[in-house]
Amino acid sequence: MNRRIADDPPHGRPSLLARVAGWLIVLLYVAGICMSYVLQRRAGLPNEHPVEDALLWVGFGAFAVVGALLVAKRPTNAIGWIMATVALMVAIFHAGGTYAAYVMTTRDQPDVLTVVGAWVQAWYWWLVIVPAIIYLPLLFPDGRLPSRRWLPVAILPGIGTLSLVVLGALKDTLLVEDVHYRIDNPIGIKGLGFVEDLPVFGLINGLLIVGLVGAAASVVVRFRRSRGVERQQMKWFVYAAALILLAPVVDQLPDVVNGVWLALVLIATSTAIGIAVLRYRLYGIDVVINRTLVYGPLTAMLVLVYLGGVVFLQYAFRILTGQGSQIAIVASTLAIAALFNPLRRRIQAFVDRRFYRRKYDAAKTLEAFSTKLRDETDLGALNAELVSVVRQTMQPANVSLWLRPDPSPKSSGGEEPREPHHEVSVLRFEEGARVRRTNFRQRSR
Repeated sequence: MNRRIADDPPHGRPSLLARVAGWLIVLLYVAGICMSYVLQRRAGLPNEHPVEDALLWVGFGAFAVVGALLVAKRPTNAIGWIMATVALMVAIFHAGGTYAAYVMTTRDQPDVLTVVGAWVQAWYWWLVIVPAIIYLPLLFPDGRLPSRRWLPVAILPGIGTLSLVVLGALKDTLLVEDVHYRIDNPIGIKGLGFVEDLPVFGLINGLLIVGLVGAAASVVVRFRRSRGVERQQMKWFVYAAALILLAPVVDQLPDVVNGVWLALVLIATSTAIGIAVLRYRLYGIDVVINRTLVYGPLTAMLVLVYLGGVVFLQYAFRILTGQGSQIAIVASTLAIAALFNPLRRRIQAFVDRRFYRRKYDAAKTLEAFSTKLRDETDLGALNAELVSVVRQTMQPANVSLWLRPDPSPKSSGGEEPREPHHEVSVLRFEEGARVRRTNFRQRSR
């Protein structure tokens, strides 16, 4: 029996427990955010990056909503539980850290919850990063490993993460963020400082790198092996995850741009995962990719034309008149308006030829066949042409074609018998896909 290539939808309605869990995930996330905001305002703590923080909450909020939806709809798929856990840890544990800062600012004496909040702050972030960047791509889309051979890739980063959590939980002192208070760790080991300063951190970091590289490799392997529905699921995930490639460039830009980029990565990734796992408009990814390949270069070219036109014309006006002119901006804008449609058509044709060659050739072949169909009268020649068109456009593994006579019913009451016709059946077989059958009815001539 072949392994399922994608997570099959459950039979019947989701269980009541799964739906309740989905609602609780969203409510707990919102409660954690509200608690952090209220405590921060009451303690009078400064917020140095309000825009970045708001964008981050929106991004992880998308994780929470999509995770809750997947838990409610696909409770057996680990993807939804991972996303929900990541979002809840960010909201609840951050609220615990804010509570610790609030108590130390207003009372200057820690209580039990303050110690717990500061203690969690020392290690929880690793439990957020590792599942999001390693286990999500490793288990996507069905919540299972590609095969048992990938088990070491899942175990090694788990060992590294557990080591970081344990070492962070056993630090001798706990730092209360935002107010820079230090609290003695009741279970800490004397002399044990930050994990990043320990010699063993290099080995642990190596385990995490192995997991990260393995997760990226698993995405590549799944994508190359995927067919049918799973191929579309992988397209959605890879399309959204491609934003991560901008990290080296974004890192050199202001913090606001970093915040916008991180929020876009979280929102795009969670949205793509939700669409892929729930199979909602799954096949729309081809249109999205096509539009991106067209309008991305088109926008870049128009921006370059606009900036180049403005700079060149301003320079020309300064030479001729000794000062700049608004005519340069107007002329550049008109040039963009004139170039938009011609450039779009040329880029669209290039994209179709370069990236959608099969679709491009199929459209040309079908157009030629439609023209020939109007003039062809020989049934044998038409049958051979039809088989050729099917092979070129659909590219099936096998094609079988036969003619089934459909005799006309006997005439009665003076009615003329109907003209006989044949039914042409074309079968398309693909590995991992359903058999599709298309019937054509043609009158004999």
